[in-house]
Amino acid sequence: MSISGIVDPAFGAVRDAFGANFDAGLELGASLAVSVGGRNVVDLWGGWLDAAKTRSWERDSLVCVFSCTKGVAAVATMWAVEQGLVDLDAPVAKYWPEFAAAGKGDIPVRWLLTHEAALPAISGRLPAGSLSDWRLMCDALAAQEPWWEPGTTHGYHGVTFGHLVGEVLRRATGRTCGQLVRDELGAPLGADLLMPLDPADDARVSDLVVDMSRDGTFFDRWDPKTSLGPRAFGNPPDANDPNHCMTDTWKRAEIPAANMYSNARGLDRLFSALAGGGRLGEVEVASPELVAEFGRCQVRGEDKVMELPTAFALGFEHTIPEWPFGPGARTYGHNGSGGSLGIVDPDAGVSLGYAMNRLWWGPSRTDPRWEPIFEAVYAAL
Repeated sequence: MSISGIVDPAFGAVRDAFGANFDAGLELGASLAVSVGGRNVVDLWGGWLDAAKTRSWERDSLVCVFSCTKGVAAVATMWAVEQGLVDLDAPVAKYWPEFAAAGKGDIPVRWLLTHEAALPAISGRLPAGSLSDWRLMCDALAAQEPWWEPGTTHGYHGVTFGHLVGEVLRRATGRTCGQLVRDELGAPLGADLLMPLDPADDARVSDLVVDMSRDGTFFDRWDPKTSLGPRAFGNPPDANDPNHCMTDTWKRAEIPAANMYSNARGLDRLFSALAGGGRLGEVEVASPELVAEFGRCQVRGEDKVMELPTAFALGFEHTIPEWPFGPGARTYGHNGSGGSLGIVDPDAGVSLGYAMNRLWWGPSRTDPRWEPIFEAVYAAL
């Protein structure tokens, strides 16, 4: 496989690790970017945008990065907090009065970000396509009764996170999450962080190819009758259908939990600003103190939805031994369904973006493509 891009000579082994994943048949098309101390040292891409291998992955190719979108939405929230537009400890109902229904009047904004709001699922059955209907989703969440006592434990709000956080941002700032990301993050940083996707960018977008392990996926352990997971990820069914995720309906929507279009360079540039204490060049996202607060592990333990250990900072996943994002003890960021990743290690000053179109779902959350890259990056520091 021919790999394109640039690599600092000290990080040549990272290029080798990235290329080895293609040679092993683990990739179709992918991009990888790494920065250290705000300086880009790896910017690579290769492979194909389609399973038929008729369209090459180019420097500016895009792919849906699924739940990496949550990490971008977290940075947009960080920006709004820095501007004094959102108070993390104010009730959500201060910004969104209808949210107070069903006993939710005291839930603070902070718990939306830490997955402690107890709203990972909607109990009323929603038809396919509902995830792209902003008003429908927000009305359903405002009326929803919590699934457990909020603030007592956490459970991954895999589908609902974006509408919960996004509606607070919309009410508080007058702009949607996608508009905030475009205006305050993507454009200033020169990063492709696109939600919704403009039709003019369709030609740059990769198809998605799902690769299910013959050993099943870690979702298989859920009990369909008692587990929250199937309720959370199956209602509405939109996000569970890769074919739907390639439709115009999906591309033109704003789903801040799942449908941002980006590439490794875009994710790395955003997280590079966090690695720099909130600043990259002349662009300031937030103060070092606020960046540190957002990146600090807030909750950790058995997840009510995932039914395995997870840890969250404010809107970000936090590394834990059971699911590490490299060797850094304080690394945080977010992965996306099938393998995409955007992370920052604040101690090493390392940021990393990885985006690909072969979606790998296996029996554990560990992606076999990550570890060789992590090893090569940290060996070069």
